[in-house]
Amino acid sequence: MVQVILFLPLIGALIAGFFGTKAFRQMGSDAEVYADHSAAHDEHADDHAHDDHQGYDGPPWPMYLTTALLCVCAIFSWVIFWGFLHEGHDQEIALLPWITSGALKAAWSIRLDALTAVMLVVVNTVSAVVHVYSIGYMSHDEHQPRFFAYLSLFTFAMLMLVTANNLIQMFFGWEGVGLASYLLIGFWYERETANAAAIKAFVVNRVGDFGFALGIFGVFMTYGSVEFPVIFAHAPDAVGKTIHFLGHDWDTLTTLCLLLFMGAMGKSAQFLLHTWLPDAMEGPTPVSALIHAATMVTAGVFLVARLSPLFELAPHAREVVTVVGAITAFFAATVALVQNDIKRVIAYSTCSQLGYMFVAMGVGAYGVGIFHLFTHAFFKALLFLGAGSVIHAMSGEQDMRKMGGLGPYVRITQVMMLIGTFSLTGVGIPDFPGFAGFHSKDAIIEASYAGGSTFAFTLLVIAAFFTSFYSWRLAFMTFSGPTRASKDVIEHAHESPPVMLIPLYVLALGAVVAGFVFQNWFMGEGQAEFWGAAIYRSADNHILMQMETVPLFVKWSAFVAMITGFALAWLFYIRDTRLPKELAALNQPAYKFLLNKWYFDELYNFIFVQPAYWLGRLFWKEGDGAIIDGFGPDGVSSAVVATTAQAVKLQTGYVYHYAFAMLIGVAAIISWFSFGGTH
Repeated sequence: MVQVILFLPLIGALIAGFFGTKAFRQMGSDAEVYADHSAAHDEHADDHAHDDHQGYDGPPWPMYLTTALLCVCAIFSWVIFWGFLHEGHDQEIALLPWITSGALKAAWSIRLDALTAVMLVVVNTVSAVVHVYSIGYMSHDEHQPRFFAYLSLFTFAMLMLVTANNLIQMFFGWEGVGLASYLLIGFWYERETANAAAIKAFVVNRVGDFGFALGIFGVFMTYGSVEFPVIFAHAPDAVGKTIHFLGHDWDTLTTLCLLLFMGAMGKSAQFLLHTWLPDAMEGPTPVSALIHAATMVTAGVFLVARLSPLFELAPHAREVVTVVGAITAFFAATVALVQNDIKRVIAYSTCSQLGYMFVAMGVGAYGVGIFHLFTHAFFKALLFLGAGSVIHAMSGEQDMRKMGGLGPYVRITQVMMLIGTFSLTGVGIPDFPGFAGFHSKDAIIEASYAGGSTFAFTLLVIAAFFTSFYSWRLAFMTFSGPTRASKDVIEHAHESPPVMLIPLYVLALGAVVAGFVFQNWFMGEGQAEFWGAAIYRSADNHILMQMETVPLFVKWSAFVAMITGFALAWLFYIRDTRLPKELAALNQPAYKFLLNKWYFDELYNFIFVQPAYWLGRLFWKEGDGAIIDGFGPDGVSSAVVATTAQAVKLQTGYVYHYAFAMLIGVAAIISWFSFGGTH
């Protein structure tokens, strides 16, 4: 069954990509064959976020085929996951030999355990609902088959990553999601901003992937293998040993884990390597949901969980993971406070929530971190697709300052996004069932305190307060109060079609029940049996037991932060809407600092981009232009051309010119012999 799950998205991507595109169809027949379908489709066309495209004039089968295959994958994934909830067994399924080069051996095989089962559910469920949602959202786009092919390719690459049984296969999937994200972020390639965002995501991720590649080299050098069973079995052999790297002797496991974590930082947009994630909003909204909820950004969290046997033996590396995660959660939450683009607010929320997950990994609560990854997939995809429904209703408008009062026009979308907001902000009372995010996020806050990181605990509680504030700020600015939209836009505001609402219902169900239903298996009494050998915790790791004995103020801290953030947002955006402007005016430097995202883009532009441009211009103008071209085409070559151009003028074609030249020659020879040739 898992083989079917793995390869169906690839099959759908290949068929839709090669046989569904307009270029292929025009090879064998005239595109006018599909005019009737296009006309019938346009009769039901709604105002859409991207109606500037010419419209799709092809058959609908590519989107239906890819969507159907993903729905099958999602169903099979839940079957496998359900099996692990009830005494499933770990498996290693060999597919074929792959790489054999000396001591390096990497077979293409599938590692199926509880961690894989969780990721299969997350990836395929979100991808399936995104495919369904895209049938409505992308119905007008002229490159629709290409879009669905890219979505399925993205899903296949992520499935390759999460089912890998060795680091080389994981790296293959790792780079595959990087490629697919580049294609999807820059899907509307006519836009300069989309192309720039795609390149930015690709380049920033290459920085992290360089560290990941070095980590793989180091693991092979240390253990003589890239296969997970071999690495995990011999992980303790490297304890206390050093590795010579950059001229110094470093602790082997700490170095390896930090290099591997560098790759995770890039993929999961952690602090310093986060700048690509907000710009990824240039892609279509379904892409944002898939990237942020289920695929690319969760890869880093999955990597640390998969390599828990190594990280458990490298406490200093886990401290770095904890600190980076806490700073990311705080930093991204502060930036989200003042963003005005509805998708960017949710994007920074993703960045912040990923920080929570890494804190859990850093303190050794791997199951808790994966639990938040699991619940986060539902409510974050719900928020993104809900935002897409709002954008659809607003004829493409994404600025919340131009919204307001949308509730009566998109009542279902409003309810769905409120459910997502409840889950994201952690609505629930300690020791009672709450929304999905309440169970997982609050558990991470407790784990950070139980793990002894007061620094992380403090930043996470503050981030929880900020999360509640900016989430309700989004809800109030979008749906409540008087409208700030233009008359023409608000008159055309309308609810999304059923094909876009049904995915919201599915995700809303997960955002409500996924927390209290699955809590026991992820981090409760049944967690040991559920996880089995998929996640390793050393004998000294008692984080789950310590979480049960945290002080009362720790258990209630997230609840207080959630309520306080809601109250402040209500005060600012419902009770007295003048307060935000007045506060921003009183604190202009701080406001601009947050609005400009801590000036990281400007800083990186000054440190890296401009010097790179300067160096490129130097090699271009001075190296290539002045030296190479100056000496070559513009130097010797041009001199030869100029000389020959003058020489050919002597060839006139007149006989008397040649006779005259011969007489001059004869006279010169006679003169030479007469005056000097005889001496």
